[in-house]
Amino acid sequence: MPTVTPAPLPLPIAMLLLVVALLVAAWTGRMVGRRRQAGIGSILIGMLLAAILVSRIAFVAVWFDNYRSAPWSMLDILDGGFIPWVGMIAAMLVAVWRGWNRVAVRKPLILGLAAGALAWEAMFGAIVMMNNTALPGVPLTTLSGAPADLATLAGGKPMVVNLWASWCPPCRREMPVLAAAQKNDREARFVFVNQGENGATARNFLSAARLDLDNVLLDPSAGFGREVGSTALPTTLFYNANGRLVDTHLGELSVATLESKLNQLRSHALLINKE
Repeated sequence: MPTVTPAPLPLPIAMLLLVVALLVAAWTGRMVGRRRQAGIGSILIGMLLAAILVSRIAFVAVWFDNYRSAPWSMLDILDGGFIPWVGMIAAMLVAVWRGWNRVAVRKPLILGLAAGALAWEAMFGAIVMMNNTALPGVPLTTLSGAPADLATLAGGKPMVVNLWASWCPPCRREMPVLAAAQKNDREARFVFVNQGENGATARNFLSAARLDLDNVLLDPSAGFGREVGSTALPTTLFYNANGRLVDTHLGELSVATLESKLNQLRSHALLINKE
């Protein structure tokens, strides 16, 4: 299952957990405040909207230079570009403001948020326990058919593993972004694992797209994708120098989102070196 380093969760799974946690919070708040008819549903929706908006604006502000060439991409929240702690502060400010102005909702809101937080932690913990965060040992081959080993390719460096296929439109769109990163970033190894296609198909696509990539590997049975729990393409996995999964991204990567995740890898590398 493919965004301290807890096992990362992809955006769709994280959003699902958030929705469940909000439902638990809303139900708890309704039960606690039913005598006074003090529901907290509208407050929770306001908190969620504030968190999404503010965390996105904060992310765009931090990585604004990467959005200059494509300003419309600032609106594409599916690229996963958020700063969660900023959003959490915004959500709590909304909660404090709404609770301050309505005494009747204070107790339902406090208990509802506590229940939602506990539900989130329980679900997150269960997924972390089931999550395989080690670098998979699935057999792969080079474009020429020679066996390839990811741990050997990593060479003790952080690794970015992109799962792609030539028939996948978002894979094709993000390839130039990853190609530029591979060329410019020498601190991490970039590996492109083709899912379910043969060498000729992969080579023809790369040639037609004029993409000069290193470390293009083949996984004809798509076993790597199954091993890491990838259910859609593209999926990009970020492993630290110890071969542990530290972040993941489902869907097309923007320049800003990729750079933010590479920064996380660099931070992990510094921590590992200090140890």
